[in-house]
Amino acid sequence: MPNSDVIDFRSDTVTKPTPEMRRAMAEAEVGDDIFGEDPTVNRLEEKVCEMLGKEAAVYVTSGSQANQVAIRSQTQPGDELIGSEASHFYRYETGAAAVLSGCSVSFVRDDRGVFTGEDVLACIRPPDQHYPISRMVICENTQNRGCGKVWPVEAMASIRRVADEKGLIMHMDGARLWNACVASGLRPTDYTRYFETVSVCFSKGLGAPIGSAVAGPKAVIARARRARKMLGGAMRQAGIIAAGALYALEHNIDRLAEDHANARRLAEALAELPGIQLDPAIVETNILLFDVDPSLGTAQDVVDKMDAVGVKMLAVAPQRVRGLTHLNVSSAQTDEAIVRVRGLFGKG
Repeated sequence: MPNSDVIDFRSDTVTKPTPEMRRAMAEAEVGDDIFGEDPTVNRLEEKVCEMLGKEAAVYVTSGSQANQVAIRSQTQPGDELIGSEASHFYRYETGAAAVLSGCSVSFVRDDRGVFTGEDVLACIRPPDQHYPISRMVICENTQNRGCGKVWPVEAMASIRRVADEKGLIMHMDGARLWNACVASGLRPTDYTRYFETVSVCFSKGLGAPIGSAVAGPKAVIARARRARKMLGGAMRQAGIIAAGALYALEHNIDRLAEDHANARRLAEALAELPGIQLDPAIVETNILLFDVDPSLGTAQDVVDKMDAVGVKMLAVAPQRVRGLTHLNVSSAQTDEAIVRVRGLFGKG
């Protein structure tokens, strides 16, 4: 099938910059970021601080690097992180917290990646030389493996109370924080106020080609810059790519509502197909997950069949498939994908 006919739901990371974004990147004013002299990077970091309500920010290459420099700059080897087993920092960052920061992880009891202060309290180690030191709580909003679940602010507030009582640091993996804000109607600061540090991504639903940022107190971000350098992620004339991120922040947040509507419509259609287990009610943002009955084969078998009709999704477990809507899949393309998949299941 010609590539132009392919409808790609594998991830919102497949988005490509628009002509307008490319123009902004081509015309970006640049300088040496290591010397703090790239004006476009500086504007991006200032914009992130303003939006997230933080003192300082640092531009980094990826969401994984953002999480890891946040961990590295606020922990010591032998410390323990507290979070969901489903979280990106644990599952999809190649064991980096252990390798780069010497931290172990304690997994909370959670509901699709979301937990409460009570759950955190149950994970905190007593002050005993036999145990690691409980140091940092990490919350992922939206929760990728939780079908794009949006965190209730009340849950974050309850964790903050425990963190203050027990001397813990809180970090938010906000790679899709923008989706959470659009879905909930809340401002970024309604979430970020509970956290010392926050990471955000520009290269997913916002459509920039590269980059994330970490924001927090000035002293922490100064250490984060050193961690970024240590990890080989410091950049020079980075304004070319920072301009894409700035354009994304200024033009592509509100339109995420269209992605959410497309995801719900796609979920409702998939839920009607035989052998597909999916509850459309849990699709809050742009991520949908569905389980495949063994009578249909494996998740990969189903993905391969959809691929043959030009609809791409991703097998994420033996019987589970993931699909994400994004700015490069229009409402009309979503409807076309529904027609193709229904035909595949004999429901056309």
